[in-house]
Amino acid sequence: MELSGGATGQAGRRVLVVDDEVTIAESVAARLRAEGFAVEVAHDGPGAVAAATAGEPDLVVLDVMLPGFDGIEVCRRIQAERPVPVLMLTARTEETDQLIGLGVGADDYLTKPFSMRLLTARVHALLRRVDRAADRGEVSIVVGDLRIDLDQRRVWRGETEARLTPLEFDLLARLAQRPRAVLARERLLADIWDWSDAAGTRAVDSHVKALRRKLGADLIRTVHGVGYALDAR
Repeated sequence: MELSGGATGQAGRRVLVVDDEVTIAESVAARLRAEGFAVEVAHDGPGAVAAATAGEPDLVVLDVMLPGFDGIEVCRRIQAERPVPVLMLTARTEETDQLIGLGVGADDYLTKPFSMRLLTARVHALLRRVDRAADRGEVSIVVGDLRIDLDQRRVWRGETEARLTPLEFDLLARLAQRPRAVLARERLLADIWDWSDAAGTRAVDSHVKALRRKLGADLIRTVHGVGYALDAR
């Protein structure tokens, strides 16, 4: 585990980069330091969890294949402690691997090899989404038995509180802003992920599945070929 001495730009934003390939980890770290981030680097699963616990990063760039335990388990453990945006890196191309990663709380993924320009764009997009959520003027949203506290970023269905990842929370809040209205996958992708194309619509599907698992299968209605609507009663 290595702590950079780089600049702390981006309003002091901290990024944890986790990859067992030292060359890749240092290349990613160098590019993010050049963007003004404070960057910490870890090379295995236990080191990543320890760094996330001690440093409380604003975002984690996390490789799937790690010694000790893999990035899926790292993501699960750090999200259990504290919600934080996670960008996963994978050398695997199988869609199931990508969706498993998203299912444990990853917000986005990139398949190796990737360009540094694309990685930094995704990092900035994830942080813009976090900032946008924090700047909302609303305090809470109530739809049927669903209550969303936007200030505290907490969610209840009935008397039961659900623990959501940052992206799951933002997706639910976006759907709840227009209850029963059908929002296209492409629209949700643009609003939540800051993506301008439909290449990642499977990510939307994966996070909807996660919300149904945590809040009830009847909460979000699928409109086949279009998108989703919040149907809380």
